[in-house]
Amino acid sequence: MPREKKETGKKSEETRARILKAALATFRARGFEKATMREIAEAAEVATGAAYYYFDSKEALVMAFYEQSQAEMKAELEAKLANCKTLETRLRTLIAEKLEYFAPNRRLLGALSAHTDPEHPLSPFSEETKAIREEDLAFFETAVKDSGVKLPNDIQPYLARLLWMYQMGLILFWVYDRSPGQRRTEALFAQTLKMILLALKLATVPLLRPLHRMAADLLRVVYEDE
Repeated sequence: MPREKKETGKKSEETRARILKAALATFRARGFEKATMREIAEAAEVATGAAYYYFDSKEALVMAFYEQSQAEMKAELEAKLANCKTLETRLRTLIAEKLEYFAPNRRLLGALSAHTDPEHPLSPFSEETKAIREEDLAFFETAVKDSGVKLPNDIQPYLARLLWMYQMGLILFWVYDRSPGQRRTEALFAQTLKMILLALKLATVPLLRPLHRMAADLLRVVYEDE
């Protein structure tokens, strides 16, 4: 009996994975808004009711995609970051790895980018995606800590979140970048990263303390509800 249950559980996992794979293929081909659960079920070769049994909506499928992506990238990121010594190499690794991973689903991310309102469950800033967001943010917190970056005490706590937001901006630009091989994104990444690293160095200059206080006040306004 235990063996039978184990096999049934394995079959269930395989069916769920097949539906998710079919959904991503359908989203890529038809777009998120136009795709239907019936089409996804047909692509997965299951009954529509079975598709709804595993995922009660298209939004649930996207959430599963987010969670799967996070899980699949985690080990790879941890391994690569272990060999990085500076903040620059860590940021390059974090962002480049994500762009490479999401490349097959760039069109899907473009469709989902319409849902940036934190009230929408699929927004990267929503309560529903909070656990995924915080796990991703932890990579930036570790990158900052392990790189030994020192900033004024009233700014230091915000650095990881600012870098995470920088990443989100780059990904959004990349999603809509129609240049061959997304070369504009590559150039933007290279130049803005240089600017960020320079700004971090200048932030330690004592003469800029009045600006530090202004920046800290602004950051508190932005993040006061978090």
